[in-house]
Amino acid sequence: MKAVVLAEPEVMRLVDLPEPEIGPREVLVRMRGLGLCGSDLGVYRGAREVPERPWLMGHEGVGEIVAVGADVADRVVGQQVAIEPNYCCGRCAACVAGFTSACTDRVIVGMNHPGLLAEYVAVPAEFAWPAAETVALEDLVCTEALTVARSAIRRSGVEPAQRVLVVGAGSQGLLLCLALRALGATVAVQEPHEGRAELAHSFGAETGVEGEFDLLFETSGVPQALRAGLERLRRGGTALLVGINSRPLDLTTADLVYRQHTLKGSLIYDHPVDFETTVGLLNRDEVRPGKVLQARFPLEEAAQAFASVQSVAGKSWISFD
Repeated sequence: MKAVVLAEPEVMRLVDLPEPEIGPREVLVRMRGLGLCGSDLGVYRGAREVPERPWLMGHEGVGEIVAVGADVADRVVGQQVAIEPNYCCGRCAACVAGFTSACTDRVIVGMNHPGLLAEYVAVPAEFAWPAAETVALEDLVCTEALTVARSAIRRSGVEPAQRVLVVGAGSQGLLLCLALRALGATVAVQEPHEGRAELAHSFGAETGVEGEFDLLFETSGVPQALRAGLERLRRGGTALLVGINSRPLDLTTADLVYRQHTLKGSLIYDHPVDFETTVGLLNRDEVRPGKVLQARFPLEEAAQAFASVQSVAGKSWISFD
């Protein structure tokens, strides 16, 4: 089968690899699409270390089941599926408590476990989520990223009548805009990139940031952007931090104490509820995240696809069809 591997930072190669064999609790998926995000860009550039090179990248994968393991009873050949690429152990204290995003033995596809940038991949059956045939491929490709956005929304406790500020209109910020608008919240976006701001506006977000907001979602990972956003957060408001950056925040305890802000980190999602409910929304056609996709590349142009992540207004993806 064809696959694309990262030979060294920013150097990718199209290679032939053996088709994977599946275990009794796995399914074999023929890949059809792969969404790209900032985490992938970090691996591509070498900023995020991986176990070895050459390395198989990619984690936002979707496709069709072409074989099932002997012990798999609830998945069938022919189903289109979205792959949940964080395999929790199900045994540690966090998993037992339902807080699987904090799993101490989490397998992270494309990061500490080989990724999905190949024509066929083996996936644990419980992490391959069947979607209705009516779900368009473009919408399905956004499942994992949309689940991250919806998990942050769930953790925030946002209510429909509230005013929400989204800081950063990269792909994650855009999906937050879509999901928040679907809930009935009033959304404004803080984004200096004109193309991204225009795209957010087309999704129903205001681009003029005026007045105070009940909630803030920070997706850019830029400390200065968070500081500017917090100045618009009402006293007693909550900020959900989704973007990741290793630089220190430009904040003091006085900033938080006097305005009584709550800062809360939101990492990925919790298995199985968050992925399951997101796929349910797609099955009922209640949200169409595929409109976030703005740049499509074939497998042979994977290097250009990864390099485009930072510059494209919207989300880049790789099509295997």
